[in-house]
Amino acid sequence: MKQFLTTMAGVFAGLTLFLVGVPFLLIVIAAGATRPAPVPGAVVLQLDLRSALTDQDSQGPLAAFGGGSPSVMSVIEALHRAEDDRRVKGLLVRLPEVGMEPGAADEIRLALRRFEAAGKPVIAHSQGLYQAGVVTSTYMVGAAAGELWMQPGAGLQATGLAVEDVFFKRFFDQYSVEPDFEQRKEFKNAVNTYLHSDYTAAHRTAQLSWMNSVYLSTLGLAASDREMEPAVLRSRLEAGPYNAARALELGLIDKLGHLHEAQQAMLTAAGDNARLLDLAAYARSAGTEDGSGPTIAVIEAEGPIITGQNGLSNPLAPSAMIFSDDVAQALYDAAEDDDIKAVVLRVNSPGGSDTASEQILAAVRAAKAADKPVVVSMGTYGASGGYWIASEASAIIAQPTTLTGSIGVYGGKLALGPALAEFGVDMRSLGVGGEFAGAYGMGGGFTPAQEAAFSTMMDDVYDAFIVRVARGRDLTPERVDEIARGRVWTGAQAKSLGLVDELGGFYQAVDKAKALAGIEGEVRLRRMTPHASPLEALERALGMSAVSVKTLAAAAWVLGDPRAQGVLDTLAAERLRAQGSAAVLAPTPVR
Repeated sequence: MKQFLTTMAGVFAGLTLFLVGVPFLLIVIAAGATRPAPVPGAVVLQLDLRSALTDQDSQGPLAAFGGGSPSVMSVIEALHRAEDDRRVKGLLVRLPEVGMEPGAADEIRLALRRFEAAGKPVIAHSQGLYQAGVVTSTYMVGAAAGELWMQPGAGLQATGLAVEDVFFKRFFDQYSVEPDFEQRKEFKNAVNTYLHSDYTAAHRTAQLSWMNSVYLSTLGLAASDREMEPAVLRSRLEAGPYNAARALELGLIDKLGHLHEAQQAMLTAAGDNARLLDLAAYARSAGTEDGSGPTIAVIEAEGPIITGQNGLSNPLAPSAMIFSDDVAQALYDAAEDDDIKAVVLRVNSPGGSDTASEQILAAVRAAKAADKPVVVSMGTYGASGGYWIASEASAIIAQPTTLTGSIGVYGGKLALGPALAEFGVDMRSLGVGGEFAGAYGMGGGFTPAQEAAFSTMMDDVYDAFIVRVARGRDLTPERVDEIARGRVWTGAQAKSLGLVDELGGFYQAVDKAKALAGIEGEVRLRRMTPHASPLEALERALGMSAVSVKTLAAAAWVLGDPRAQGVLDTLAAERLRAQGSAAVLAPTPVR
């Protein structure tokens, strides 16, 4: 008996330590991860772009614990603060060896140009640009620096822009997989790789159109920054690839040198006792940008657009999503806050659910109705559903290379029944009610009645999209249909078509919001981007009590228990499946 009581006391003590101590430990870890360190007297900031960039900081439940990829927004905001910081003497940028997303490159280029205009030198250092068909945007970022260095013996392969798509039609035909999709309209090519074995004429035309626009924009900006004629720069780059020495002879770079030499050059120029400081560390020490004066709300949205709240998917998953409940509520909160004079909505999205997009657009309307101008700042993508939520904004600001538009819709399914039957697997279905009840079953294609109903739904969504764009952009529905039809445009093309108002980045959007709100002078930027805490997200996602959530989250995250992580994944997946609905707007980035 005594042994039993001793054992139970130990168990109780262990549970108490686990349920109380572990959450406390998480809080301590979070506090330590975000505690700023002081900035030394004189620094040269170092920006390492070799990690994959997101557009925005993670809003996931574990974001408070730090880590993860750097974001475009965090980079440009830190550089913006550093422009007026007398302790900051210069900037060293480490370029990636591969390509950058064009919109991200555009935004960072603008930040480098502003930083240099503030009288602070910038050196960009490259250890080679090695993917011939995609690194032109990376070269453009390097060209924006006062000096572009390259490591001796490295290669420069910025010879053009190329993409590659994999087509599955012949594979599907061979294995009896039946793709049953509808598109509105001919340029909505997201599922063309399922339906065809090569580019259709419309697909090829649209793809080459935006590729040429991105390429020429990138070359033009790089040529301007290097004070060369665009035709000269283009001919020299396209005649490559080159080694670093030859690139120097052609005026494509400024110096040969190793990273340490570039660092020493910056430190020498900065003066005695200067030291290198990582830009992320500087951003933490400087705190969040606040400013003074009237307040403009900043709300960020990145990723595919879905209904629901942050945390309904696997709360530990790192991928970005736009949850319509959260973003809409942030807009309603801004609309009701008397201190908020305008809203800048930062969008980086290839699309998603039409109903989720409409929920966010309704909140945009509400903010405008409350006399709060809403200015959309587009990142790399503002396409399909990403354009839907922007369509009725007070103004839309896009980068020249932003992929936007894609005003169209697709939907359907892959019928796997015939393919599985060849392997002795038979799919059967039962249903009650109307014939459409089993429309999304994978056993076979749509019946004629189901296809007719589905086609009508596609038409309705496309027509609704057209109406919203026409209303928001002050165009006729007929004109919108001419420039829509699922076609992707770059920001530069979209501006000429009336789909965006101005070309520029986030701070141009802030200036536009100030102008529309009648604000002069400084403004205070207040982040109202929604995010979920770890415990809130798990509790919402799994429908568990707070104590159970703490126990399971701690087991999965702190202890790394794969069984507990499996439970999390399974329960979250079941919750999502229970919500199932057909996605009709582009759920993946345009390629």
